[in-house]
Formats: sequence, structure tokens, C-alpha cells
Amino acid sequence: MPVREYAESLRAELAVRFPDNNEWVADTIYLGGGTPSRLGGSGVARVLDVLRERITCSEHAELTIEANPEDITRSAAEWVRAGVNRLSIGSQSFDDAVLAWMHRTHDAAAIARAVGAARDAGIDNISLDLIFALPRALERSWASDLDSALALEPEHLSLYGLTIEPHTPLGRSHGRGEVLESPDERYEEEFLFAHERLCAAGMEHYEVSNFGRPGRWSRHNSAYWTGAPYAGVGPSAHEFDGGARRWNAPAYVAWQQRLERGDDPMESSEVLSADNRIAEEVYLGLRTQRGLRLDVRESARAEPWIAAGWATLDPEGTLRLTPLGWLRLDALAADLTLVRSHS
Repeated sequence: MPVREYAESLRAELAVRFPDNNEWVADTIYLGGGTPSRLGGSGVARVLDVLRERITCSEHAELTIEANPEDITRSAAEWVRAGVNRLSIGSQSFDDAVLAWMHRTHDAAAIARAVGAARDAGIDNISLDLIFALPRALERSWASDLDSALALEPEHLSLYGLTIEPHTPLGRSHGRGEVLESPDERYEEEFLFAHERLCAAGMEHYEVSNFGRPGRWSRHNSAYWTGAPYAGVGPSAHEFDGGARRWNAPAYVAWQQRLERGDDPMESSEVLSADNRIAEEVYLGLRTQRGLRLDVRESARAEPWIAAGWATLDPEGTLRLTPLGWLRLDALAADLTLVRSHS
């Protein structure tokens, strides 16, 4: 997309949706939801300039950009000058055969070059993404991937089990029977192995999919998990004001055309019901290390989980899931939501 056109569309959305607000103070800004690093150094700077017309960053604000490895080597220095101080790198794997299978445009060596370029530019907060539970036929070594990631000394790691989406090259291969999803046993094995390996290396498993060095948890994502309000602009952007959610048109052209007409680019929205709020409070609490505060009746209901080794309950009544419990998160959250909804 043309950078100038995109930046002007963002400015138009801010004007349409927030005509009277010029005094926001943001603790975090996150450029993601696709590949914002493809905007290049000057493009990211232009986007941030547009946002700063409406937003004042707090002192020590966290400003993250999702980035492909190959984009970092070209643009890291310009991003830093624009205020970026955290990178989330879509590394996915350190096995070249796996990266080719995923249709990634980088190889393993590019990840190390990207981290080096980011460090040289002055970024001291780097997160790497890895995907686990790949089909066994790929013969990927999960231990080697974790070791390769740790060797780069990232401040943060995000681990995601493979999901096969329709209408993607991988989804079409799966539909033809050429790719088989990993069984639940492999998912559990690799999830627990990563927990042991990364915690032994000094990282904290602070959320189901996320590990951070002490003091380096993602502040932006942590805000989501506490139910904090956040604003979102751009194609497919989501937003939560504390009581309702909204999301924009997902396609860039549709988003831009609505703004050219002076319209709000919203695709749809929903107001959270009382039951929705309970379900989210339970689910978000259980997926993080901060846990969920229980009353006496709920504590009694949690006793089988604790006996099974899926959770712990501290003296203040806060329930926290263990890694084994996180593997059963949906079922546990549904059970406790039912109890809380009928209290």
C-alpha cells in the first residue's frame, strides 16, 4: 500500500471517530495485525507522527512494532529515531525446511541478523515468536528451536501451537490431505517441554503463550488480559471501551473507501452482557499468572483441579493454573463461569 495514502487514511479515521479528542495519554502503542514493518523506516515514522497528533506518550511508554526479520535490517535505526523501543519478530522457527514449508520469506540466518541489527540500533526489548506442534513428518526439533531462540537472548518469547486456517496455502494442503495436524499429545508434550526449558533459562511463564524476563512482560498485551480499555485504528482493528467491542472493515480497500466518504469504517460491534463480562473475567484471569480471585463456594468447586495438579490456591483465595491446567483452560474456565453466573 502507498505509505502516504495509508497515513492519511489513519488521520481521517481519527478525525471521523474522535473529532473532539486531542488529549489522550498512552502507556503503550502497538503497530501490528499484519506486517507493519513493510511500511519501512520512513513509513512507520509517518504513521507515528499521525498518532502523535492525537496522543501523548507517557514517560517510558512501550512502543512495539511487529516485524519480519528482513525488514529489521533495513529499517531498525529509523524506527528507533521515531520512538520504537520494542520489536516483536515473526521468527516462527530456526529450521530452514520448516520456514520454507510455512512459506516464510526469511531463513534462520536472517533472524540472527535481524536481532543483531535491532541491538545495534539501540532496541533492548525484543520478542521472538515460535510455532510448535508441527506435523511430525517435518522432523523439526523443538528443542533445537528453543535453544536457538535462547542463544539470541531475547527479552520475551511468544509460543503458539500450529493452527491451520482455510484459504491459505497450508489450509489448502490440509484440505487435500497432504498435511495432518499434530495430535493433542504432541501439543501437550511440546508445551510442557517449552515451559521447563524456558523457565530453567530464567524466563517467567506469565501467560499461556508468553514468557518474559523479569520486568519484560509485554505491557501492551498484559493490558488486554486485565480487561483494560484500548483504542484501535486501521483495517481490521479491534477496540474495547470497557463495555463494548467494535472492529473495523478487514479489507484495506473497504476501510479506505469508507473513510473517503467520511464514514466510520466500523464493520460491526457488540455490547458485552453481564454473562459475557463474567466469562471474560474468568477466562482472562485464568490464562495469566496473576490468577483469579475466588469466593469460598468457588474455592470448594476448584478443589478437584487443585488435587489433579491443574491449579494452586493461595491463602488469599487466588486461583492460578499450572501449565497442565493451562492445557485444559477452556474446560476449566467454562466450569467456573457457570458457577459464577448462577451465584
